[in-house]
Amino acid sequence: MARWLVLVNRAAGRKSRDPTAIADLLRSLGLDADVAAPDTREEMADQIIDAASSGVTHFVAGGGDGTMNALVNVLLPLELGTKPTVGVLPLGTGCDLLRTFGIPQTVDGAARHLLTEDTYDIDVALISGEWGDRYYVNVAQAGVGAAAAETAPKLSRRLGPVRYPLAFAARLPRFPKATVKVTTERRTVESEALAVILANAQFFAGGWNVAPKATLIDGVIDIQVINAHKREAPALVPKIIKGTHLGDRRVRRLRAAEFTLEIDRKWPIEADGDLVGNTPVSGRVVPAAVSLKI
Repeated sequence: MARWLVLVNRAAGRKSRDPTAIADLLRSLGLDADVAAPDTREEMADQIIDAASSGVTHFVAGGGDGTMNALVNVLLPLELGTKPTVGVLPLGTGCDLLRTFGIPQTVDGAARHLLTEDTYDIDVALISGEWGDRYYVNVAQAGVGAAAAETAPKLSRRLGPVRYPLAFAARLPRFPKATVKVTTERRTVESEALAVILANAQFFAGGWNVAPKATLIDGVIDIQVINAHKREAPALVPKIIKGTHLGDRRVRRLRAAEFTLEIDRKWPIEADGDLVGNTPVSGRVVPAAVSLKI
């Protein structure tokens, strides 16, 4: 049986998590695991690197999508000889990657999936800008949605998944529309827009089905250019939550293995819920980069 390094993000979710309780649960299930609760992202990186250098190949992100993001951004640049296997324990306010695979949103239920033999080799996306390079597993976006992701962490953790909708409502009225240019290996699209979605998986923001046709094994990013007037945006949101927005006239969808996104003003961009910088941005898919425990 493989030995796991489980990284518990105590800042994830509505309240701090006790790493001892997580360790006790995994032990009761018979999982061979070391449980760590780093205080900073830098400390987490050091622990991952130390474990990988000693031969550990199985890692668990105990948190939300941001914790998984932190994990892959340390693992992939290491260019390990063995493809890393990763799992998730949903301790955060949003663990949307699990929704794509129908894995339970409970710690106990997700922990039991770590015991199976089933893995899925999944794509990871890499985006680059003047701020450097950033991998992401789930969804990235530029525009008003990224502005909301910037504001959401400033709201009380007790609000849980409601933080993002509240932040979106707060940022929308003053957020500037822009002219965007998306260039892929096949075509170029220019349009006015409020947001551009760059989806590797299906869900974000605590269950919004933003890319219902996306998969993590097809080698492409599901790109959506959202061209809605601000007064129309609140009516479009329920469609995005349900995943019924792709047929809407205000949504233009592309699929691409690589892309560049240029905008006639600076827009924020986020990846897996974390603000990473501003546009312009380019990106590409890294096919089958990690094995996800399902």
